[in-house]
Amino acid sequence: MENILILHGGAGGSLEVQNKNSEALRKIGKDASKMNTVEEIVIEAVRLMENDTRFNAGTGSVIRVDGSVQMDAAVMSGNRFASVISIENVKNPILVARDVLNKSPHSILSGDGAIRFARKLGHDPYDPRTERTMEVYRKMKEALDKNSQDETARYSTFRKYADLYSDTVGAIARKDGNFAAAISTGGVLPMLRGRVGDCPLPGCGIYAGDKGAVAVSGNGEEIIRRMLSLSVYLEIGKKPLQEILDTHISNFNSPTGIIAVSESEYSIVTNAYMATAVVDLL
Repeated sequence: MENILILHGGAGGSLEVQNKNSEALRKIGKDASKMNTVEEIVIEAVRLMENDTRFNAGTGSVIRVDGSVQMDAAVMSGNRFASVISIENVKNPILVARDVLNKSPHSILSGDGAIRFARKLGHDPYDPRTERTMEVYRKMKEALDKNSQDETARYSTFRKYADLYSDTVGAIARKDGNFAAAISTGGVLPMLRGRVGDCPLPGCGIYAGDKGAVAVSGNGEEIIRRMLSLSVYLEIGKKPLQEILDTHISNFNSPTGIIAVSESEYSIVTNAYMATAVVDLL
């Protein structure tokens, strides 16, 4: 099988938007493919998606109910894993996760500790909010406040806004027999401060090992309960990859997407619209 990079921009949203996002992902993938190692390639792909305000990661991440922006990111390659959880005021959470991987003795840093670590490593203060996310935040708050006395209406409002933004952006790659995955997210709407989804948890939003790599997008709580990425990974080699992904995606009613690559196959499966791109690597 050829060396390959696969990107996704999150499950959910309209077909028109996802088609435009797929065009952006193809360019991002080509730019990222210029990096050397498989680990560097997926990190660069996610960094570029974080810099693109169309995606809910890095700049353009959604704003939580309390007005803060807390982001998660993770990278995994072989037996190496690192992530940051609920990090704030940095431009590229995936680069902080990379530094946790390469420049710390830990696998996961969170909250204030992740921020302090980022500052020590030279990641400058940065506000990831945009005019679009601020406007969505204002509308969300108005809707939540309006329905604050009616629990049924308030829950329905939460569900409405939960579908406004796709979740994680991710990249997986195979190069010269090695596999890697990287993902980043601003979370979902609406979201309490401190909420953690599937993205920064190994085996949930991301998994990579000797026989392949997996990245997923969707309802983080449901993905965590099913440990979706690890569940897919453990079946690689036992059945055709497409069949494995089809079986797992059938367990989800909410928008969910899976990208996976093995030694001889790759597959993309989603039950909703999801921006994706596939790029050959040299």
